[in-house]
Amino acid sequence: MSKGPVLIEIDESDSLPRPDRAPPVPDEALPEVAEGQAMQQVTGLLSRKPSRLLRLFWGVAFVLATTLLSIAAWDYAMALILRLPMLGYGVTGLGALLIFLLLIMALRELSMIARLKRLDALQTKATEALENQDLSAARHVVTGLKRLYGGRADMRWGQDRLSDQETDQFDADALLALAEQELLAPLDKAAAAEIEAAARQVATITALVPLALADVIGALTANLRMIRRIAVIYGGRSGVLGNWRLARAVMAHLIATGAVAVGDDLLGSVAGGGLLSKVSRRFGEGVVNGALTARVGVAAIEVCRPMPFVSVKRPSVTGLVRRALTGLFGPLKG
Repeated sequence: MSKGPVLIEIDESDSLPRPDRAPPVPDEALPEVAEGQAMQQVTGLLSRKPSRLLRLFWGVAFVLATTLLSIAAWDYAMALILRLPMLGYGVTGLGALLIFLLLIMALRELSMIARLKRLDALQTKATEALENQDLSAARHVVTGLKRLYGGRADMRWGQDRLSDQETDQFDADALLALAEQELLAPLDKAAAAEIEAAARQVATITALVPLALADVIGALTANLRMIRRIAVIYGGRSGVLGNWRLARAVMAHLIATGAVAVGDDLLGSVAGGGLLSKVSRRFGEGVVNGALTARVGVAAIEVCRPMPFVSVKRPSVTGLVRRALTGLFGPLKG
């Protein structure tokens, strides 16, 4: 029997496993990078335009359903009058009142849409006045702004200052800059506060609510409410249809300016989406969804504001997100 060490020769063939021949780690095992799926779905939902065939289908279906419902209600009311006259006349009166209220609501929606178009017309005239350096057109824009905000007590001081100084301005850009400083700068701050609140709400819902589609519904609701409030701040009014139309206009503006992509400077601007996603994917999604909500808010300002930015600095998405989310997910470095 041998008392020394036993040496066993190993055949170094290619069939034996070696560390340098180990397969790479699949991508599924790595932490997922936050992409803001909820806001991407909300953007797609609001920006999606139905086809002409689908719009024709829903139009014909609405007219047919309204006609059949009206005929059925009329027949029911007439039959009820023949059977029980007092009750029949009461039901007929309630039906007439309902139709009257529907007409009032329709007229209100039309007036709200007209008010939003008025903001858009002022913005177009102001842009043309700046491009052409047309002082006369700029004065018309200022007159329109004063008429738009004439009934608001919170802007009376700014209107008085504007009236005192506008006669001393002899350049279109100087006159519009003065109107912007006196009338729109306070409104910009209020709109920025609404954006920060909406971004904070969307980020919190995404991070803390794990239910399926809850983050999408929360982001959709928060963004629609934010867009409506921004429109109200700048002097617009939006009902149900008007708010949906305004939201689609905002999303169209986002798509036209290319500001819906996540793969640009968004993650770098908040400096937290990629980092937080390695700790918790929900936190990373919350940061990115909040940042995308801020982008939607800035686009809503650009759509609803009756003037383009002249001397006042355009709100920064980075600054809005940093102020909105600092303390919620820890300090965010921009």
